[in-house]
Amino acid sequence: MDPETVLKRARNVLDIEARGILSLMGRLDESFTRAVDLLYSCKGKVVVTGLGKSGLICRKIAATLSSTGTPSFFLHAGDGAHGDLGMIMKGDIVLALSNSGQTEELLTLLPIIKRLGLKLIVMTGNPNSTLARSGDAVLNVGVKEEACPLGLSPTASTTAALAMGDALGIVLLEKRGFREEDFALRHPGGTLGRKLLLRVEDLMHLGAELPIVHEETPMKEALLEITSKRLGATGVVDGRGDLLGVITDGDLRRGLESKGDIFRLQAKDLMTRNPKTIASDALAAKALAVMEQYSITSLFILEDGGLRAKGIIHLHDLLKAGIV
Repeated sequence: MDPETVLKRARNVLDIEARGILSLMGRLDESFTRAVDLLYSCKGKVVVTGLGKSGLICRKIAATLSSTGTPSFFLHAGDGAHGDLGMIMKGDIVLALSNSGQTEELLTLLPIIKRLGLKLIVMTGNPNSTLARSGDAVLNVGVKEEACPLGLSPTASTTAALAMGDALGIVLLEKRGFREEDFALRHPGGTLGRKLLLRVEDLMHLGAELPIVHEETPMKEALLEITSKRLGATGVVDGRGDLLGVITDGDLRRGLESKGDIFRLQAKDLMTRNPKTIASDALAAKALAVMEQYSITSLFILEDGGLRAKGIIHLHDLLKAGIV
């Protein structure tokens, strides 16, 4: 195949699969809402079962549901008929995938599913099949054609089933009021987990590490405070200890340009008033967003309900924590 033919064929595959997904939109009806209600009210786990390529899609659907607030697991239909049905308990719901709706291994499980009194949601390309007739909710994911020119390899049909599974997962996510924090608890590892779990209070500098000077402190001492704490800034407080402003490396450079000998000045003469602050319980990712918005490299944290400086967080802290 020449390059142009390769690209033409690839576009055709994507077009067929895209049309397969779009065709599902017109079939969304009370069966979908019933499936959502069944999954939402499930007191146990959602058992997603299938065979072959459908089984691979089942794994993805189970993973999506579990990560978005609906506890689920994959049960291989063949293994289920040979002992693994012991995983299923009363209170569970079964979500079965079969394009034909006649998969023998799935049909073998039907009597046990009914004996346990479990609700059955069927996702199939044949709504008149034996499996579909046994379902409490049936989702028609049939496609007019597969992208495979032989019509043998599941392509558009598995893509459609995957998309329908995503639709279920996201609707349930919103119905449950699932939040970023909930998602983070299920994804503690990697950059995603750090962004959604780490809070400012986990990274901020406290106590002796906190750079603070009084408003009447000579600039020579203020410079020593900035240098010794190695955070490129110091807070400036009044007699009550309330944060009035901040002096950064940038303030020092601007002071040298506009005022000349800054060592004749006091901290209040060079400080930037009303500095940007952030709550200690804010996500570290939020701190990064504020720094980017205002082109600054540090934020002070105030005591709850007060104006006293409690801590400081620097851009380098976020870099070290892998937030950036």
